Amino acid sequence: MRMNGLLRWGLWVLALGCGPLLLFMAAHVVGLTEPNPNPVGLGMLFFVTVWPGVALVVAGLMLAVLRR
Repeated sequence: MRMNGLLRWGLWVLALGCGPLLLFMAAHVVGLTEPNPNPVGLGMLFFVTVWPGVALVVAGLMLAVLRR
């Protein structure tokens, strides 16, 4: 099954926007960061990319369903 282009772009945007913050949080849980981290830049990247990524994924899924 071939994936819709909008769906693929949406997943990439979500992965690139959420990935660094999730990796930072995982590193903090393991203890690789300082005790009081301040990931403001990663939080802003997440905020800017999560909603466009979700919108692209929803649009891609809707187009995939309508084409069937």
